[in-house]
Amino acid sequence: MQLIEAVPNISEGQDTALLNTLADILRAADGVKLLGMDANPSANRTVYTLLGSPQDVTKALFDFIRQATNLIDMRQQQGKHPRLGTVDVCPLVPLQNISLQETAQWAQKLGKQVAEQLDIPVYLYEAAAQRDSCRNLANIRQGEYENLAQKLQILPPDFGTAQFSAHTAKTGACIIGARDILIAFNINLNTTDQRLAKSIAAKIRQSGGGLEGVKAIGWYMDNFKRVQVSCNITDFHRAPLPLVFETCKKEAAELGTKATGCELVGLVPLEAMLTAGKYYAPTQTNPRTLIQAAIKGLNLTEVKPFYPDEQILEIKAGLTTL
Repeated sequence: MQLIEAVPNISEGQDTALLNTLADILRAADGVKLLGMDANPSANRTVYTLLGSPQDVTKALFDFIRQATNLIDMRQQQGKHPRLGTVDVCPLVPLQNISLQETAQWAQKLGKQVAEQLDIPVYLYEAAAQRDSCRNLANIRQGEYENLAQKLQILPPDFGTAQFSAHTAKTGACIIGARDILIAFNINLNTTDQRLAKSIAAKIRQSGGGLEGVKAIGWYMDNFKRVQVSCNITDFHRAPLPLVFETCKKEAAELGTKATGCELVGLVPLEAMLTAGKYYAPTQTNPRTLIQAAIKGLNLTEVKPFYPDEQILEIKAGLTTL
């Protein structure tokens, strides 16, 4: 059986009733398992994670996007996280018996359907991209929603209208793609000075000559009363979690502050946790012991709880038991 993961990110993280309404759509979808819902009120963003066959997942995503764009008005939306639309980004990730190229074809089909039936501008990114200028998510999202009217003219969507109508002003644009597993990994600093987080982010991200496979920004999170170096790890083999954390520790110390712990957003691959556990407890071999060593070494419970059975992808999906 072919299995893919989908990780739709919506531009809402505060309205609990709305978030649960959208989660219920995914829970009710045939052949789909909702693995997680991670909301951040300060970022005003929520990450959903679901699993199933490509057919079932893309059908559920279409219903999800339709309802999300009915419930959320981008003209009223404010938040710390970069965004372009109501359903800002929706990546599909191959997990079992399916290639990245096949997954990209499903992303393209979904994008075309969303544009044609929901009248939403759709950009394709990563493996699903049809233009080099749209392969990198940051390139598409540059200028964010506030500059969408100009973007639609300068960089027309892959599917749908390039006109900034009243409907488009409400929905924004949707970015749909296919990629390998990404880890959303935030490092906490014991300061409220956002400049320090931005400085560290600039040093550690790949585009600034830092760690390969790392994208990073710095922000202040009101709900945590501290700043974070917010990272997207696009290749956790080249950039293991301990390497990112320890590098941030070093950079923070040079700026007179401390990196005190980490936050994982959404689900994390088991391999990434076992690798982290081996770094902090090199003599251990038991998987559960290694997971606990990773949680302690990365201080993953500093700003919110971390539950291995709920937040490790393969365990939550029922693909493995430990």
